[in-house]
Amino acid sequence: MASVPTKTGMAPNDDDVDVEANYRRIDGDYVIRVKIMRVPESEKFPEGVKYRLHFGTVNDETVVRYDNSHGVHERHEGDEVEHINFPGIEALVERFEANVDDRL
Repeated sequence: MASVPTKTGMAPNDDDVDVEANYRRIDGDYVIRVKIMRVPESEKFPEGVKYRLHFGTVNDETVVRYDNSHGVHERHEGDEVEHINFPGIEALVERFEANVDDRL
């Protein structure tokens, strides 16, 4: 899987959020959606990053997803959810890519 492309810009309706990566790719029966945003450091996002790294089916089933949408770093596999330690966004993207490669 290719590295996550970087697209810098502003998110709609939020001047404090920089979009670092935002793309969607469909590969046969699978969909990959990646969104990484730089946000102001806060209690909810102390690292200053909000992300969603999703690999699923075109029928909207999650195969594996990493996100911190609720302020907690999580890994979803199917219906299972586990809290994870955040190794930094670059290491997390590498882990996500390896998870996708293992399933394709």
